[in-house]
Amino acid sequence: MKKNFFKKYFSLQTQLFNFDNQTIKNLDKVRKHIKITKKRGKKVIIFGNGGSAAIANHFSVDLTKISKIRCVNFNESSLLTCFSNDYGYENWVKKTLEFHADAGDLIILISSKGESKNMINACKYLRKKRFFPVITLTGFKKNNSLSKIGHINFWVNSKIYNHVENTHQLLLLSLVDATKKK
Repeated sequence: MKKNFFKKYFSLQTQLFNFDNQTIKNLDKVRKHIKITKKRGKKVIIFGNGGSAAIANHFSVDLTKISKIRCVNFNESSLLTCFSNDYGYENWVKKTLEFHADAGDLIILISSKGESKNMINACKYLRKKRFFPVITLTGFKKNNSLSKIGHINFWVNSKIYNHVENTHQLLLLSLVDATKKK
């Protein structure tokens, strides 16, 4: 592999980390919603598929440990395979929310392309049940299906999975640092 690949690769990633004013405003909105969620004794629930599930796990652990804010994800293989088998993969997130989400909880959904049916169905359910705000993190196409129905959306302008996922991770971990106990 040529050195130019890495130079270009990291240059593109660096450009994605240069967030515009709207992204910064949205981060601050989410930070405030996380604080309100904690103050009300509620929890943050986060979901993702594949690499995004790993990001959800990392965020969940750090928000709980570092910021002392209850945060859960449901990436357990037994729950995921049971609900996928019984309700269909496209509905496992929605069904998990039906059983575990309480009024006032803050929900975050991650989908790199914004087209994952399980995240879209979950977001539709949350809107129907009047959960507010639903936070979404997506990439690839600007007005993807998930970003159109979330309340606060973070879209990454890239079609490279690792760039999208690295940017999602940076956004979420910045929220951990912004909400941590001093």
